[in-house]
Amino acid sequence: MADSSDSVSIDMETISLGGKEHLVKTSKGSVSVSVFGDPDKPALVTYPDLALNHLSCFQGLFFCPEAFSLLLHNFCIYHISPPGHELGADAVSLDEPALSADDLADQIAEVLNFLGLGAVMCMGVTAGAYILTLFAIKYRHHVVGLILISPLCKAPSWTEWLYNKVMLNVLYYYGMCGVVKELLLKRYFSKEVRGSAQVPESDIVQACRRLLDERQSSNVLKFLEAINGRPDITEGLRKLQCRSLLFVGDNSPFHSEALHMTSKLDRRYSALVEVQSCGSMVTEEQPHAMLIPMEYFLMGYGLYRPSTVSLSPRSPLSPSCIAPELLSPESMGLKLKPIKTRIS
Repeated sequence: MADSSDSVSIDMETISLGGKEHLVKTSKGSVSVSVFGDPDKPALVTYPDLALNHLSCFQGLFFCPEAFSLLLHNFCIYHISPPGHELGADAVSLDEPALSADDLADQIAEVLNFLGLGAVMCMGVTAGAYILTLFAIKYRHHVVGLILISPLCKAPSWTEWLYNKVMLNVLYYYGMCGVVKELLLKRYFSKEVRGSAQVPESDIVQACRRLLDERQSSNVLKFLEAINGRPDITEGLRKLQCRSLLFVGDNSPFHSEALHMTSKLDRRYSALVEVQSCGSMVTEEQPHAMLIPMEYFLMGYGLYRPSTVSLSPRSPLSPSCIAPELLSPESMGLKLKPIKTRIS
């Protein structure tokens, strides 16, 4: 891996919510990083799923006032985009060799070294969760905690591999066409929000569909090639030296993968939350379901939501809206015992 002194940062136009975007040059290519918050605070690094960036993968979570206050009060957020997934990215030539999953994990290490960050909290969704888990295995000193949404840890099954190969071929010949977008939306969301002939698509699905129109098909193809060629990292999970909080929707196509990963993590330092009637992208489909578990998880690090935030009677953090058994610190992972909690 190249020394971080070889990296350069180019300030780009400020986008939404006052975030500042950097383009960091690494030995594996340039990486876009959007920074939100006070850089003197601990760092929270995010990595999105296939064909997404922080606007399409984490916006629902960060637009929840309670989540926004919890996370921005305690962290400076560093949204890392997969190569070519940032807004306005140029198309990568199909002739360029695709980066491997290991290359993408090494890119994160170079980005953190350039930004002068030490140990960080990580949050990733599906493919992004895999890359961050691999990063945590390879660079254990860099990670204090993992918040993983519908994570992967095994090599692709034959079914997933074939599904991805179909998508790769369609991307290659037809670009980001309607078929690819439908395949991706099935990956992200439950059937309930995707709609049907009788029920229209939800707003979040329509918004995601529009954002997919902005993706360069060759860039998505490169990331998908890396994920479809990913190695099994199950054996490395026991070596993790950080706490882990996992979320998965019970309608996610990766539900069994999350259960498998939970069974392989050290039970003293991991917890699983299953979200009912939800697909893979809990951050967008049911972000409120993440609030209470995250709050208890972060208490283990001495981090708290600011008490000045007022809660409405219908707030998801209002005790009257939460089943009594979910209010137990032990059941929600305060002591980080293994749990299997369903949130509806």
